Amino acid sequence: MVKVIDSHYLAITAIVTVGYQFIFFVITALFKFDQVTDFAGSTNFVILAVLTLLLKGTWHYRQIVLTVLVVVWGLRLGLFLLMRILQWGEDRRFDDMRENIGKLVVFWIFQAVWVWTVSLPVTFVNASNGGRLFQPADVIGWTMWVAGFLIEATADQQKLSFKKCPENKGKWCDVGVWKYSRHPNYFGEMLLWWGLYVASLPVLKGLEYLVIIGPVFLTLLLLFVSGIPLLEESADKKYGNLGAYRHYKKTTSPLILLPRGVYGYLPIWCKAVFLFEFPLYSRNLPQETTAW
Repeated sequence: MVKVIDSHYLAITAIVTVGYQFIFFVITALFKFDQVTDFAGSTNFVILAVLTLLLKGTWHYRQIVLTVLVVVWGLRLGLFLLMRILQWGEDRRFDDMRENIGKLVVFWIFQAVWVWTVSLPVTFVNASNGGRLFQPADVIGWTMWVAGFLIEATADQQKLSFKKCPENKGKWCDVGVWKYSRHPNYFGEMLLWWGLYVASLPVLKGLEYLVIIGPVFLTLLLLFVSGIPLLEESADKKYGNLGAYRHYKKTTSPLILLPRGVYGYLPIWCKAVFLFEFPLYSRNLPQETTAW
């Protein structure tokens, strides 16, 4: 069974998350100011990590390291997304929500669930006594986090620079790491959160291994709900009739970084089974016309 002290931490983090997200929901609903949504999500992770570390007060190296990793990721991503949306203006995701309070409520509830669930591995580590001494899982998890963080940060910066260049207006980003993945930032984010889960393994026992629901939830969310499908749909509608874009899509991995010379020659079944090239990512791609 989950230890009683962990149950307390689960309740505390849930209450804090709901309260924090509610504050930003009120700001969004009353002032139609939706630029703070991503910032609210990212910084909520930071708050939960630091709060649970301070409440337990064990200060085991594993707790400190994982907390620092979450803080670095959350502040980097939160500030990046805030600065970006302030430059771009309104968040188009909320175009049909600003006047629909019901949809807005659902969004903020979902964001609260996302933060609390994905934070579970770190919450359990910080609520424990730190676990066993140094383990291989620590190094593996930290390495995964570093790789994922660098990929995500690099992808974000490269795409921002690409979008800022006037000559690239109306083009899709295919520079830097975007040559090897259509969504390298999402790959980086998944990798770093799976890394945090791996680094939490020395602490977990019995049913506590179910905190794997955190990275699983994030992965499913980005693969099938609010991540890749929405961006693929948008890009297909904009560029789907362009031969160059169709070639780019056929030869560029949707998630895992791979050279185009490799990915482009793989059979469709291999891409679907092992590399996440699901049919729903092309359901809005216009059918190619055959010349007679």
